[in-house]
Amino acid sequence: MKLSHPDAEIWAPDGEPAERALARTTHMGVSAHPDDTEIMAMDGILAGFGHAERWFTAVIVTNGAGSPRDGLYAAFTDEQMQVVRRLEQKKAAMVGEYAAAVFLNHSSAAVKDARNPDPVEDLKAIFSVARPEIVYTHNLADKHDTHVAVALRAIAALRALPHDQRPRKLYGCEVWRDLDWLPDQDKVAFRLDAHDNIAMALVGVFDSQIAGGKRYDLATMGRRRAHATYLESHAVDVAQLVSFAMDLTPLITDDTLDPHDYVQGFIRRFAEDVSARVKKLS
Repeated sequence: MKLSHPDAEIWAPDGEPAERALARTTHMGVSAHPDDTEIMAMDGILAGFGHAERWFTAVIVTNGAGSPRDGLYAAFTDEQMQVVRRLEQKKAAMVGEYAAAVFLNHSSAAVKDARNPDPVEDLKAIFSVARPEIVYTHNLADKHDTHVAVALRAIAALRALPHDQRPRKLYGCEVWRDLDWLPDQDKVAFRLDAHDNIAMALVGVFDSQIAGGKRYDLATMGRRRAHATYLESHAVDVAQLVSFAMDLTPLITDDTLDPHDYVQGFIRRFAEDVSARVKKLS
C-alpha cells in the first residue's frame, strides 16, 4: 500500500505485516491527533480488547505538531513533538491490543484544505484494505476545525467506495464538544464500564499532553462518569461510564445528503426541544 506522505506508517503492536494487520480490523477510529482516538473511540477499543475475532485499528490523520507544551516538553520543537506523540500512540496501541496504528502524517493545514486530495485518498486506501464494520470519527458539531475536517474527509473517502465495501455504522464522537445537548432520541450512548483501568491507562500514556498542561486523563474519565449520571433524570444510574456520539451512518448510505444540512438537523431538533419545553411550562 502506498500512502501519500513519505513518513506515513502502519504499525502493528504484535508485529503482523501492515496489510494483514489492517485486514483483520472490525472496528476503526479515524481521528485528527494522537490521543483523540482514546478519548472518543473507547467503545471500539473495548470491542477488540482481549477478543480473538474483533480488532480495533486507530488511524491518526495529522502529525500532531503544534500541540501546547510545558514542563519536560516546554522546549521541544514541533519535529520533536511529532516523534514523541507517535511513540505515545504506539504505547496506547500496545496497551489496548490494537490491530494496528496508522499514521498518515498530514499537516493540519493539508487536512483542512478541501481541495487537497491526499487525505481522502489515503483514507480510501486504508478503508479498502481494512473493510471495518464500524468506524468512529469526530462529530460534525466539534469546535476544533481539524477535527471537523477529518470527519468530512472520512465521509468523502467512504463515499468513494462501493456501497458493499462501506462500514455498517459511522459514528461522530466527542472530543472538543460534548454531545449531551443532543435530544435523547438522537444520542448514541456507549456504555464503557468494562476495563476502566485500561481506559485510564490509554489516555494516561500521552504524557506530553498531560505534563504539557492538559489533564485529558482526568477530564475524559470525569466526562464519561458525568454522562452516566446525567443521562436520565428519573431513573437510577444503569452505567458507570458513558460516552455519546451522533449517528453519521446516513451520510454514507445516501450520498446525496449534505453534511452541513445533516448536522443542522441535530441542532434544529435541539432548539425545538428547548423551545417546546419552555413554552409548555410558561
